[in-house]
Amino acid sequence: MTTTAASHNVAEGSVSTSKLPSVADLARRSSQRTRLLFSSVPDAGEDPLSPSASSSSSSSSSLYSAGGYESIVKERLASKIASEYKDAQTLPQALLAQQAGVGPSRPGAAGQKRKATADESSGTLTGSYIDDLDRAARGNVNTPTSSSAAESTAANGQLVTLRRSMRPDHEAGGMSNRGGGSTLSNALIRKRDAASRAAQPSYHPQWKLSRVISGHLGWVRCVAVEPGNKWFATGAGDRMIKIWDLASGELKLSLTGHISTVRGLAVSSRHPYLFSCGEDKMVKCWDLETNKVIRQYHGSLSGIYSLALHPTLDILVTAGRDAVARVWDMRTKAQIHVLAGHRGTIANVQCQESDPQVITGSMDSTVRLWDLAAGKSLTTLTHHKKSVRALALHPRDFSFASGSAGGRNIKTWRFPEGTLLNNATHDSIVNTLSVNADGVLFSGADNGTFRFFDYDTAVPFQSGEDVPQPGSLDAEAGIFCSTFDHTGSRLITGGADKTIKMYKETS
Repeated sequence: MTTTAASHNVAEGSVSTSKLPSVADLARRSSQRTRLLFSSVPDAGEDPLSPSASSSSSSSSSLYSAGGYESIVKERLASKIASEYKDAQTLPQALLAQQAGVGPSRPGAAGQKRKATADESSGTLTGSYIDDLDRAARGNVNTPTSSSAAESTAANGQLVTLRRSMRPDHEAGGMSNRGGGSTLSNALIRKRDAASRAAQPSYHPQWKLSRVISGHLGWVRCVAVEPGNKWFATGAGDRMIKIWDLASGELKLSLTGHISTVRGLAVSSRHPYLFSCGEDKMVKCWDLETNKVIRQYHGSLSGIYSLALHPTLDILVTAGRDAVARVWDMRTKAQIHVLAGHRGTIANVQCQESDPQVITGSMDSTVRLWDLAAGKSLTTLTHHKKSVRALALHPRDFSFASGSAGGRNIKTWRFPEGTLLNNATHDSIVNTLSVNADGVLFSGADNGTFRFFDYDTAVPFQSGEDVPQPGSLDAEAGIFCSTFDHTGSRLITGGADKTIKMYKETS
């Protein structure tokens, strides 16, 4: 009995073992299926039955012939969507709120966009499989509810994201720029494009100190170069106006007449006149042929800190501690306008030929653009946080620069509206700004530091520190005034160490 049962069990075991497939065959088919599922999918033009597409032609062809390749690719895509885009199915509430108003402006536009997107992706084998998955996802929902609609929208979003991920970067970026993405993605793309289009700073040679001129007995507060580019004038706290040869730096003439610090100088390009102003409330017109004062302009209520000449009209503009800019007739000495509006001392004034013809910078942290004909303010620029001490007009470009203290304290503006162009930083109180025709912006500070910027991009390319004259205090290193000569190749500065320094470009 026992022997018979044992033999019967052995017979059943042999029969069941003979029905199992070969282990080697199972391992081979499993490895092929894994390779097809997780390896790269063949291109649309590649034949999956070719020897290059599969190493085992016999077993692979059996999978392909039975439609196994198509099902494997669809499983692979479904697995990719479920694993890689599961976290993106539900957007945050902030993004959903931003996308609430985004959509086609007329009926049918969404269908046309979907059709165009499907046509773009149907050119590849993988794209056609994605379309099949898309149609299957839409076909499973007959009566959409709020939850099913949300799931369908999430599925469609997954497919669109997958299509974009498989496209080249320039195609994906182009679609987003045409409005295919969300508001946030479009903003990020625009920011990236703006950064790529940002202007690169131009090359400028370095500047070096070429000459130090001594002669004043007080702080040098103003400097002006004559139109012929042969000499320049300086005014200082010693109440003297000195004329210097630009090429040699030799003193040619000294003019006396002010009874307080000389704060502003201007040489007329239309007349042989030199105009000066000072803290003694006086504006003087000097005849350069006789070297004498021929006119004085009375009416200022306090010290005058700045002076500018109009390039085409016989008028001059002065400004100072009384917080107004006064427009004077050069010949009759009459006041044409009193430009009132600032609430603090006006530290700098500039004139130009086109409107706005007068620009003022004040200690009330504002810059005003004035209509000279009407005598009224056109625009008030309030971007600065502290007092504006320096202004500089670009000799060619219709723009200007302003400087103040602290933070991003140097700003460039576009006329006529006063549109902000760029911000630059000089970590000190900026006392003076100068611009030449080559686009070099110079800033001099109260602590003796100076910087050179590329005007178009506001990128600094050179920094330095003014060295006080031997015998001066360390605190007497401030730079109070600066100007380029008319060639733009030489820079003249005046400072608290009572010297005049000339810089030139290195060859």
